[in-house]
Amino acid sequence: MAKSHDSSIPEHDRSKPTVDREKFGGSQRSNVDVEREDKRPPKNSAEMLKDGPTIADRSGAKVNWQVLIISSLVILAFSLWAIFAPDNASGTMQTIVGWIGRNVGWVYVVTVAVVIGYVIWVAVSPEGKVRMGPDHSRPEYKLMTWAAMLFAAGVGIDMLFYSVGGPISHYIDPPNAEPRSAEALQDSVVWTMFHYGMGGWAMYSLLGMAMGYFAYRWGMPLSIRAALYPLLGKRVRGRTGDILDIIVLVGTVMGVATSMGIGVVLLNVGFSILFGLPQGLGLQIALVLVAVAVTIAACTSGMDKGIRLISELNLWVAGAMMLYILITGQTAFLLNALVENVGRFFWTLPERLTQTMGYELNGAEWMSGNTLFFWAFWLAWGPFVGLFLARISRGRTLREFVIAAITIPVLCDLVMVSLFGNSAIYEAVFQNNTEFGDLALESPEQGWYALLEMFPGAMLLVGLATLSGLLFYLTSANSGAMVMSNFSSSIPDPGEDGPKWLRIFWAIVTAVLTIAMLMAGGVVTMEYATLIFALPVTIVAYLVMFSFSRALRMERADREGHTRRRRREASTGGHTPDRTIRQRLASLRSYPDFNAAQRFSTNTVLPALNTTAEEFRKEGYTVTVEPRIEAETGMTEAFFQVDIPGHRSFLYKVAPIETPVPIFGARPAPSLKKYFRMEVFTHTGSEGYDLYGVDKQQVIDDVLDRFEAHLGFLSYSAENLSDTVITPPVEAVAPVDAPVEEVTGNESEAPKEDFEDFTK
Repeated sequence: MAKSHDSSIPEHDRSKPTVDREKFGGSQRSNVDVEREDKRPPKNSAEMLKDGPTIADRSGAKVNWQVLIISSLVILAFSLWAIFAPDNASGTMQTIVGWIGRNVGWVYVVTVAVVIGYVIWVAVSPEGKVRMGPDHSRPEYKLMTWAAMLFAAGVGIDMLFYSVGGPISHYIDPPNAEPRSAEALQDSVVWTMFHYGMGGWAMYSLLGMAMGYFAYRWGMPLSIRAALYPLLGKRVRGRTGDILDIIVLVGTVMGVATSMGIGVVLLNVGFSILFGLPQGLGLQIALVLVAVAVTIAACTSGMDKGIRLISELNLWVAGAMMLYILITGQTAFLLNALVENVGRFFWTLPERLTQTMGYELNGAEWMSGNTLFFWAFWLAWGPFVGLFLARISRGRTLREFVIAAITIPVLCDLVMVSLFGNSAIYEAVFQNNTEFGDLALESPEQGWYALLEMFPGAMLLVGLATLSGLLFYLTSANSGAMVMSNFSSSIPDPGEDGPKWLRIFWAIVTAVLTIAMLMAGGVVTMEYATLIFALPVTIVAYLVMFSFSRALRMERADREGHTRRRRREASTGGHTPDRTIRQRLASLRSYPDFNAAQRFSTNTVLPALNTTAEEFRKEGYTVTVEPRIEAETGMTEAFFQVDIPGHRSFLYKVAPIETPVPIFGARPAPSLKKYFRMEVFTHTGSEGYDLYGVDKQQVIDDVLDRFEAHLGFLSYSAENLSDTVITPPVEAVAPVDAPVEEVTGNESEAPKEDFEDFTK
């Protein structure tokens, strides 16, 4: 439906707004003023609808060479620095990270807290009912399938890496308690749960719902620059948009490379145990090359669907591994600890969200290696995971998208961290295995496998864990390359991806970066790089929130404007045309098939729209009436549009919607399972009522009722929408939502009384 918005706008509506220059500054306006007026952000949903889809070239997917070349050079330069001067790179990054921890670490803390509050506000606000798509769109996937895909999207091999080492570290070296104390023990697992909890998923939710909303509801590309269009206007098409894409792309590459680096460090140990391979940089590099080979194979041999099946299989493998640990381990202790951990996590969440360790002696150092790293990690992964979440969530409301994203996968993460972390705590603390505790602290990858080897059937569990880690690793690498390909391309269709050769290119670039960071110091260096390169992404997060808020204000204007209906309409219920008793009773027993729906559209709706159009044209309006064939169903849709220069055009479309026959109430034919509702659509989707069974005059009355409601919406928009503070309007420029005759000099707008006469 989003695409039909774009195609329904006449060519003359796509041009620059018409301005009476004599009245608003005349010849004194410079070319700079005209250019600035052209690039300003949209003031209402009409401009969003008209100009938003033009952000990308509609002729098809194309490589954005400026973004590709500049971001590639930045990443390759950093990689070469790390490869040929590893000590210098590691030392320099350590210095920068120390400065960030002491001086601007609070930026990460505030950003994550604000993002969590913002997405919850969107979910509970009236605009939470807005769909990521037209109002009549519905989700593609069932709830359980969608929830499983949400979890798979945001879980990586890094969770396995930190699920054992994290709790041990927080027990032996706690941030704000005595080492190895009861207080430190109580918080040891909770800190890791906090780092893998709501913060990351809130960031995914923010970017995912923003990109999905603008792509599926307004027909824009599935990209960050499209999500910033309401704030920055047409500037996102040029250099400004390229800079934003470069920031996001470099941050994403750093996040994916960090995950891959952690993955090969962990898998390095697993392959050594299973196959006797020597641990070290050589095996780690070989594993990185395997990820590149799998990505190339997926691109060249049609294995993409296979990769998706593998990612789903990974969920079952991870679930089996956790169930095995729960049953064969300390079951009672693990369940008791899980309940306490979850309760303490939610009880202390508000306090932890704003903790900067400002009163602790080494607080900045601890924050840099823990909370700040994870917050930077989620910022870097936000565009990556957010794009995937948007792709699978078309038709979902913002409310259900946010609530599901910050609850279902978060609870799964908490369970996984609690089972692994408490198993490690039980061994290190309650079994007094200090050797294991020290190993997990100094080498988390060794500690993770050391824990697995303590369970019955150790080799089976080690094999299962290595398989799970390998699947996490390969799917992250392959999907990461796909997302990077999309971010470095201009793609008008949200369902398309960037070129496959570009995906292979990014797989190679990410592999080079991963190897470089492994050579420069391993996991610690990766943490440093992520913390540094994610800092600019915080700016993008704030811009997205400001931009999305402006779009939601437009949604609110739409909703409030459409409530300004005539008193007569409000008193009769407001939606469906007035019907006789016989018509209303007949409609309860009427289930039109394909042919009946077609006859109604041809014999009743189209003649009524043509009659209405003739009267509109007499009053000077430009009106389009035509039957349109819906590509998927072959059904005829009756299309009626009135152009209103400088404003959103009025759209009235009657389309057949296939609907299941109810199993109660009326008496349909026994073999009939589906029928067609003749629903009325506007720009934002279905109005929710069935027009079938009314006569020609009632259709005319309904069109006029809708037109009056549309004028009420335009009036409300003019009164309640304003420009952004960041990009204020040029003085002496006519506002787009000024009255039509004031901007264009069009004096042909019909008085309201004429419409009332026409209805008689």
